[in-house]
Parts: sequence; structure tokens; C-alpha cells
Amino acid sequence: MLIPSIDLKRGAVVQLVQGERLAIRDDDVFRWVRRFASFAKVQVIDLDAAMGSGDNLGLVRDIAGQLSCRVGGGIRTVERAQDVLAAGARQIIAGSALFKSGAPDLEFARRLADAVGSDRIIAAVDSRGGHVVIHGWKTALPLTAAEAVRALEPYCDEFLYTHVDTEGLMGGTNLDAILTVRRATSRRLTAAGGITTQQEIDDLDALGIDAVVGMAIYTGALNADGPR
Repeated sequence: MLIPSIDLKRGAVVQLVQGERLAIRDDDVFRWVRRFASFAKVQVIDLDAAMGSGDNLGLVRDIAGQLSCRVGGGIRTVERAQDVLAAGARQIIAGSALFKSGAPDLEFARRLADAVGSDRIIAAVDSRGGHVVIHGWKTALPLTAAEAVRALEPYCDEFLYTHVDTEGLMGGTNLDAILTVRRATSRRLTAAGGITTQQEIDDLDALGIDAVVGMAIYTGALNADGPR
């Protein structure tokens, strides 16, 4: 399944290359909300909150009330997760907060699952150079994505795996890396990071893996006018 991504920064929809260089900015956020309204799943990420450089919570709440979406970015407390879910999000995506002192923070994962239900939690495990990265992909941890998902599996219903090495480069993703994560967990898996073609989406779908796509949609390289 194709899941379009709406990444928010300073009140606009953006696409970043490798999480750093701005490639696309569109101030008309709700043009994309309307375009993605027919999709069963849309991913909404507050990049400012994720990077600790601001907040788009009001905008996130508005979008969550209009789309069938999963919301991430800055989900560091139970209260923030409950706020976003109350606004209408179907699930929350927790990432950096699930790690502490270089390892999975199972205490926080447990508290979050107890508060909102593991079925409403997607654990984001991002990898760069073979290691999990957090804090907007700036901090590398001494563990692999497969190790992280095995530890966090009891506390979530799904994993979001982003292969940062290929993110935003429009050159395709790394299927072998995704399959390594697939084999490490029985939970549902969504993949992101460089997915560019319909063939890649179809190949992942055949393996039971959903595909988050951003840059390919916003550049027009991939036609995403409705679900397939």
C-alpha cells in the first residue's frame, strides 16, 4: 500500500534531502490534505517538533481531523500522544523517545502502550550506515534496526523503518535492508527512504510491507492521485 507523507516545517509542507537540505516547500498545506483525502492511510510528520526547533501542533490537529492519518514528530510524552489521538489521528509514531542511553527505552515504551494501547503505536526505527539514528537522524546508536525492533515488538502494533541512506535521493530504496527488518518482527511493517517507483511499491506490497512516499509524489515522478 502506498502511504503519502505530509512533512511539516514552519507551517508548510516540505521535502528534505537526507533530512537536511530543503528541496520543496509549499505553503498551501491543505491542497495536499485534499489531494490525499481518498487514501486509507496518510503519514503526517511534524519535523520542527522532531528536530526540537518548533512546533506545528495546531496544524497537525487540523489535519488529523480531516485525514485517516498516522502522526509523528515530537511524540515524546504520553500527553502529546493522547493529544494527537484525541484530535483524530488513528495512530501515533514514536521514534527518538523510544531510546535512552543508546538502547531501547522499554520503560517509556511500556508506559506509552499502557496509556494509549499498543495497537495505536507505530515505533519508528530509522537506520543510517547500519545503525539506528535518532534526534532528526543526528545521533547514531550502537544497535541495528533489527535489534531495536526485536526489543520494542511487545509495545507496538507496527514498525516504520526509514532507510536514511537513500532518503530523498530519488534513487530507489534498499530492499535487502528492509527485508532484514521484516524478518526480525512479526508486526506490520511500513518502509520509507528513497522509494521512487510504482514497481518498488508493488514489490513491497507483495511482501506485505506498506510504502511511505514523499519526494517522488511532490516532484511528480510518481502519480499518486488516488489509492491503487
